Amino acid sequence: MSEHASHDLPFWRKYIFSTDHKVIGIQYLITGLLFLLFGFILMLILRWQLAYPGQPLPFIGHLFPESQMIGGIMLPEFYYQLGAMHGTIMVFLGVVPVAVGGFGNFVMPLQIGAPDMAFPKLNMMSYWLYFIGAVIMIASFFVPGGAAQSGWTSYPPLSNIASVGQTFWLVGMAFMINSSLLGSINFITTIIQLRAPGLTFNRLPFFVWAQFVTSFLLLLAFPPLMAASVMQLMDRVAHTSFFMPTGLVVNGALSSVSGGGSPLLWQHLFWFLAHPEVYVLILPAMGIVGEIIACNTRKPLYGYKALVYSVIYIGVLSFVVWAHHMFLTGMGTTMSAFFQVTTMIISIPSVVILTTFVLSLWGGSIRFSVPMLFALAFLPMFGVGGLTGLPLGLATADIHLHDTYYVIGHFHYVVAPGTLFALFAGVYYWFPKATGRMMSDKLGRIHFFLSFIFMNGIFLPMFIMGLAGVSRRLYDPTQFAHNLSTQPLNVVMSISAWLLGLSQIPFIINFFGSIFRGKKVDNNPWKATTLEWTAPSPPPHGNFATEPHVHRGPYEYSVPGAKQDFIPQSAPEGAR
Repeated sequence: MSEHASHDLPFWRKYIFSTDHKVIGIQYLITGLLFLLFGFILMLILRWQLAYPGQPLPFIGHLFPESQMIGGIMLPEFYYQLGAMHGTIMVFLGVVPVAVGGFGNFVMPLQIGAPDMAFPKLNMMSYWLYFIGAVIMIASFFVPGGAAQSGWTSYPPLSNIASVGQTFWLVGMAFMINSSLLGSINFITTIIQLRAPGLTFNRLPFFVWAQFVTSFLLLLAFPPLMAASVMQLMDRVAHTSFFMPTGLVVNGALSSVSGGGSPLLWQHLFWFLAHPEVYVLILPAMGIVGEIIACNTRKPLYGYKALVYSVIYIGVLSFVVWAHHMFLTGMGTTMSAFFQVTTMIISIPSVVILTTFVLSLWGGSIRFSVPMLFALAFLPMFGVGGLTGLPLGLATADIHLHDTYYVIGHFHYVVAPGTLFALFAGVYYWFPKATGRMMSDKLGRIHFFLSFIFMNGIFLPMFIMGLAGVSRRLYDPTQFAHNLSTQPLNVVMSISAWLLGLSQIPFIINFFGSIFRGKKVDNNPWKATTLEWTAPSPPPHGNFATEPHVHRGPYEYSVPGAKQDFIPQSAPEGAR
């Protein structure tokens, strides 16, 4: 228990190399939000080229070196670097660290009544491995040839012969995979071993269940990508040929590698991780939304057991759908039919979760707080993302839609106005627990409404462009005549993206300003029932003055005959 007695440690041990789960959670959150901002800025630059191809980037274009822009005009190599690194940063450096490392680390131990994570030093190591891997990836922009430019999926053989930035990408990915493995082992052990007395699995908050299943996904899905990264690294630096086929012609000359490798092997290993990764993104978001809906409707979540069984079902089935990303590789009709069926089946638990959330609103005394606005917006946005994914799960439809903007629209509706809205909801909801202060309601509402409008302005036109057959990878969309009719949509999407960037200014002001000037609140400003709201705000080392005991389920709101409309989990039986 010596790790928990850190209140008398020096500053660098208390706040930088900390073993306190709350400090580490805030480190993950702040770092992840900064990388989300950086990845978003890369997209804003990329969007200029798509809206106005061949025109100089105004204001800042002359600041870039000639290896990236000449006279402010973006070079194709730099465009593909921006595309690859935007996807990598947003998924691996941004959303997952915020959703799992940030909210999981800070909230989960509090919700189960634990004094800390099971392995505090392992927790610290997990954050610093992530941070080192992220720095290595960002450093690749400054090496000869620039950053990785083979897409966020890094398909060989292109990635095998790309610039040295791809090597940085692989090394950085290895650090982040190890970070996730350490974190997932820690989460699983903590949830199983450190629950407060009386907190049975049937009494766990839905958020904890979501983090529990997510940890198993990380633990089981990342090792194949780790193996694939090592093999691709060997292909690049040791001239092996795990992914290099025989007879490959590069720049008009026969490649000198021994050959015999398979580019499709990388796709199988990558997507075996990357499809469960989609649920790593969305399950914590669903957990956040569930907590906020229950609190702000003042009634229990509808179908708690159905929700729990659904996330477990998603976790299991997510490992047998990966090849729906590979329908165009010629895997054969039998295998295509199998992955079509599993893809359709895995949509069922997602529909169950969405339906139970909507039914939870029925008859509720809904409080339209800022967290609730973001949580409510999550529901239709995730619905659009899920429904538009169904045609991509059918091999015949996927032949036309694959690698078009339709895929980008589908994925981003799940992750951007879907998952990111849930993460914003979580920030507004648990901010008073972390700081003891409330974020500004007015700035929060401005942030929500502007973000909602411009998010849809970016991604909704992508479905139209995708159905028109516009490729997602074109440096200059206007080079093909059939794209000219949809080019005005690229302008609309780019303007929406730039306005969305401006819409985040109220959030940034609100977040950092409220740390010092926000309205002070008590330990439970939302009048919620789960254990974290019984701890002081902000929680001290060890979290609770005395070990909490759980006597009831997580969502006892509006109980008939009760004196108030919520009963905390720690309230003794018979308390009203």
